[in-house]
Amino acid sequence: MSITLFSRFQIIRALVHGVIVLAILIVIWQFAAPPPILVTLGAPQTVQTRYPKMGVHTRMTDEVETWKIQKNYAMVREMGAPYVVEFFPWAYIENAKGEFDWQHADEMVDHARAQGLTVIARMGFVPPWARPEKTSVTYLDANNYPDFGDFVAAFTEHFRGRVNYLIIWNEPNVNFEWGQRAVDPLAYTELLKVAYTRAKEKNPDVKILAGALAPNLAPPGATDAMNDLEYLEKMYQAGAQNYFDMLSVHSYGWKSPANEPPSPDRVNFRRTELLRDIMLKYGDDAKPIMLTEGGWNDHPRWTKAVTPAERIQNTIGAYDWCEKTEWVAACALWVFRTPSPTYTFNDYFTFVTPDFDAKPIYWEVKKWARGE
Repeated sequence: MSITLFSRFQIIRALVHGVIVLAILIVIWQFAAPPPILVTLGAPQTVQTRYPKMGVHTRMTDEVETWKIQKNYAMVREMGAPYVVEFFPWAYIENAKGEFDWQHADEMVDHARAQGLTVIARMGFVPPWARPEKTSVTYLDANNYPDFGDFVAAFTEHFRGRVNYLIIWNEPNVNFEWGQRAVDPLAYTELLKVAYTRAKEKNPDVKILAGALAPNLAPPGATDAMNDLEYLEKMYQAGAQNYFDMLSVHSYGWKSPANEPPSPDRVNFRRTELLRDIMLKYGDDAKPIMLTEGGWNDHPRWTKAVTPAERIQNTIGAYDWCEKTEWVAACALWVFRTPSPTYTFNDYFTFVTPDFDAKPIYWEVKKWARGE
């Protein structure tokens, strides 16, 4: 039986229609959002390590996906480092005066703790409502110190029992971190007093870390920075001694080996000892130090970098020195991993790539810390 012309047209039209529908479904499937990955805290973990002072600085505050936060902290645990320093930007949490969003901060803390890690919280990053227009996120007037104090109090209360170490500000002895203006150790001391007092009101047991000073050799009167030794001296002269429980120190090695002795005219890892000498000068020998940033870089062309092999050797040497130094409470080096690449020399400070590819330094530190 023959097929009429009309029947053939209907068949062709049906086939074309089917192809179009199939193409549309393929496009929708390709661009549709994948179903969310369900991530739970899981069973509590513990860090297996021979070096309980080991730590790393992490940057999960800008990590969006929960599974990546969990994997990041799991890899820290597996490497054998019990401490993490994490940034909790004030502007990310207090959107308007008294209006707090703790969701992401809770997520970071809970996943870190589930992996058996101790969180050291770095505080800073001023929200727009707490500073004048057209100022940087590190600018804070004395008139707004009470606002920062309110935030520190709220943070301390919210994380009581979960976060017991708070670093007040970051590298206030360089103008980039002090609102693009002349650094002022007296003003920082006043900010420290406010933060310390408000935190202790909410939790007398919380530990306040001061300083987090950038190591540098700035001459007296420099406009962009103040020598970290001079800055700490001026903090003590301004009465800071009674307003912190530990000193936070940044210890970068640049091109020097980990065991190079300290010297006032050198930036090296053991410069920390010179800051300790200032503490002893003022009778503050009972307070420990936490190294909350530091380490080496292995960029192939950066002038302050070392080779990858030297970086591994120096990193293990630094951790070993911290473990053997009684007055050092923890040593958290910069930086475990960043959520995305910077495409600069900063990528060569990391232990793990943004895609979770562990670098040789990760495996060597892991073997050393776990005795494998």
